[in-house]
Amino acid sequence: MSSTRPQLRVAVVVGSTREGRFAPVVTQWLKGHLSQRDDMTTDVVDLAETPLPTTLPAFGRPPAPGTEEALALVSPRLAAADAFVFVTPEYNHSFPASLKNAIDWHNEQWHAKPVAFVSYGGLSGGLRAVEQLRVVMAELNATTIRNTVSFHNAYGMFGTDGTVDDAQVDTAAKALLDQLAWWAHALRDARATAPYAA
Repeated sequence: MSSTRPQLRVAVVVGSTREGRFAPVVTQWLKGHLSQRDDMTTDVVDLAETPLPTTLPAFGRPPAPGTEEALALVSPRLAAADAFVFVTPEYNHSFPASLKNAIDWHNEQWHAKPVAFVSYGGLSGGLRAVEQLRVVMAELNATTIRNTVSFHNAYGMFGTDGTVDDAQVDTAAKALLDQLAWWAHALRDARATAPYAA
């Protein structure tokens, strides 16, 4: 993975905030794959650790007190990212409200940047959440990566050390990150040539 180009800054956005969540296990697994690459640096934006207000201000009105301080812990990190990986479970055939809230608080931070998905859950493995996220991110002028990594019946897949004993999962992770890198380089170069017009 050696490259003469500057490293890509990848923000891993962890969507679940519920008590007893499984997201840290999946995120740690993903970080292991990201750490094997010399073309990417990783910033984990865990929405449980950096909660955002749940009430958006009316158009033209200032945000509620404390909003700017909360956003300051998240917004600059999203703006600095060249690419994103969303780690999401599936709740009721969709993705968590905390993730939608974080998406809605931002706009230009997503423009002309690639988004990959690592999902987990029961029988569907979170794929229905990913399907809906693709539609949302298209509206925000982001490019979603075709490949995903999906953990079906995730709670039984991970060992006590957080690893997954499945060569196909490792292959899927590499394909996902390779696609993400291709799009991230292409879109970063394009943004440097001409500002993206939404």
